[in-house]
Amino acid sequence: MTVADLEQALAEARPEAIEREVVAAAVAATGATIGALFVWDKKARGLVLSHHLVEGLVVTLPDRVIRNDDRPGIAGWAFEHDAPYLCRDSASDPHYTRYLLDVRAIAAAPVRWQQKPIGVITVASRAEPLARDVLKTLGELATAAARFVRRVQADRQSREETGRPFLIGGLSPEWREVERRIELASPTRAPILLRGESGTGKDLVARAIHGASRRADRPFVAVNCAAIPETLLESILFGHVRGAFTGATNEKVGEFQKADGGTLFLDEVGELPVALQAKVLRAVEQGEVQPLGSNAAPLRVDVRLVAATNRDLEAMVADGRFRDDLYYRLGVMTLELPPLRRYKEQLEVMASVFVEEAALRHGKVAPRLTPAAMARLAAYDFPGNVRELRNAVEHAVILATGPEISPDDLPRPFQVAAPKKPARPARPKLAALREQWLAPLERRYLIELLAEHRGNVRAAAVAAGVDPVTLYRLLRKRGVALRRIVDDE
Repeated sequence: MTVADLEQALAEARPEAIEREVVAAAVAATGATIGALFVWDKKARGLVLSHHLVEGLVVTLPDRVIRNDDRPGIAGWAFEHDAPYLCRDSASDPHYTRYLLDVRAIAAAPVRWQQKPIGVITVASRAEPLARDVLKTLGELATAAARFVRRVQADRQSREETGRPFLIGGLSPEWREVERRIELASPTRAPILLRGESGTGKDLVARAIHGASRRADRPFVAVNCAAIPETLLESILFGHVRGAFTGATNEKVGEFQKADGGTLFLDEVGELPVALQAKVLRAVEQGEVQPLGSNAAPLRVDVRLVAATNRDLEAMVADGRFRDDLYYRLGVMTLELPPLRRYKEQLEVMASVFVEEAALRHGKVAPRLTPAAMARLAAYDFPGNVRELRNAVEHAVILATGPEISPDDLPRPFQVAAPKKPARPARPKLAALREQWLAPLERRYLIELLAEHRGNVRAAAVAAGVDPVTLYRLLRKRGVALRRIVDDE
C-alpha cells in the first residue's frame, strides 16, 4: 500500500477502524510480523497501546500504559526523544523491553502533529531482520497517518476511562467470519443470537456488537437469565409497581427500561420461562413493556436485543419449551462462536496475552511461559474454552515466584494432562434409535393424514384418535406445513 493509498483508506475509514488500518499498513509496507500503534493519553500520563497486531492476530490489553517513570522501552524512547529508532538485535539493545513475546528486531517512528509527537508506530520481527530502509518507510507512513491518529487521540481523551475491553481478533477462519458478521450487523437494529459452548466469549462479543453499533454511547445492560430465580425474572426484566407482590414496597425500573436507547444482552436466553417469552417478544417487536402489577398503558422502549445460549433452541422449540416466534425473532442474525480446540495453534499468543493481563491486574512483573508449561497447555482439551485458559494462566501467574511459569504453577487439571487413549465409540441409546427410526415414518403419516382430510386438522385429529393440540404439536415437531393442499416441504 502506497502512502496515497493509506491516506485514501484512512479518509474513508470509520473512526474505530483507523488504528487497524494504520498498523496493517505499517506491517505490510515493512515486511514485519508484529505492529503496534501507541497514542499519548493526557489523563493516563503515558502512551496507551491503541492497536496491536501479532502475527495476524489483533491483540489489545486494557490499561496498558507506558509512562516516563517506567522503563519506557523503544516506543517510549522514540516518543520522548521525538526521533525514530531501530533495534537490530534485541539481545544487546539497552532500550529493549520484552512485551508479550520476545522479538529480534524493532523499529519505531513518532507520529507528529503540530510540531510535537502524539503517538508512536512500531513494527517488529521475531526471527528475521527488518529491512534497512524500514525507518524511512515507517516515517512516511507516520506522517501520512498523523491527522487520523489525532482523531483517535481526541476520541480516547474524551472518554472517562483509558482502558478498553480485552480483545483478540483474527484467531481462525471461523473467528474472522464471526468478526465480519459483527462488522456488518452491528450498525443495524436487528436482534442477534450468539451460540456457542460455555466460555467461548459470548459476553465479550455482545459488548463488541454494542461498541460497534450506533448505540455505543447509550446503555449496555446485561442479564444472565440462568442466574435469576424464575419467580423474580419478570420483575427484573420489566420492573414492578409498589404493591405488585408481597415485599414490593417500592417501584422498580426493569432492565428493558434501563437499556432504552441502547442494547440489552440476555445471556442464557434458553432459560427464560415459556410464560415470560411472550412479554419479551412484545418488548422486542413492539417496543412495549408492562411493569409487573401495573394497570397503566405500556411503557415505550427502544432496545436492541442481543441474546446468547449454549442450548439447542431448535429442540426446545420442537418440545414446546421455547416459543417458535421468539426463536425466529431472536435469530434474525445468528453468530456461532467456535470453541478453543478449533484454533489451538494460536495458544501461545493467547496465553501470553493472559499472562500480561493477569500480571498487570495483580501488580507483578509478567513471567515467561516455559516450553514445558506451554506443552502442558497444548495437551489439554479446554472444555471451559477461553475462560478456562484465562483462569489457568492467572492461577499460574499468582503462583509463579520467579521470572518463569513452570508446569507446577498450572492448576490441578493440567497436572495430569496427557494424550488420551482413543475412547470406544458410545453405543447409541435406545430412545435415540427409536427417534431416528420413527421420525420419517411419523412425518409421512402426518402428511398423508392431512392430505386425506384436505388440511382440516380437527378432522385429521379425530381420525388419528388424538386431540387437535397434540396433532398441532406433532406437526411442528416433524416440520409439516399447513396449507389448503398439504405438501412435503
